[in-house]
Amino acid sequence: MGENTLYERLGGGAGIARIAEDIWANHTRNPLVKQRYVNSDPERLKRLVREMFGAGTGGPETYTGKGMLDAHRGMNISEQEFNAVVDDVLDALAKNGVGQREKDEVLAILWSMRKEIVHV
Repeated sequence: MGENTLYERLGGGAGIARIAEDIWANHTRNPLVKQRYVNSDPERLKRLVREMFGAGTGGPETYTGKGMLDAHRGMNISEQEFNAVVDDVLDALAKNGVGQREKDEVLAILWSMRKEIVHV
């Protein structure tokens, strides 16, 4: 028997759905990024976060959104905004009782996408 995937350690689909809800709540309260979400479709964005987390952590989901470069092109996202979003994700993980090892793995995934998001 192998080790559980990150997807399983995050609580599978149900756990990731809870995390996505908390990420959304954190982003829309965060003074550094909340303006970016004012005209967004909350249910669509939460679905995309669930898909991305699921697909990116070893789950069965398929991500149906744009690539990171295309999704963030022209938004002029600053390093400060990127870090604020990452902090929001880490806070959502903590709220859901996610362990440090899993937080570190998610952080590594987020950091790997940084160059496609910041100032594009």
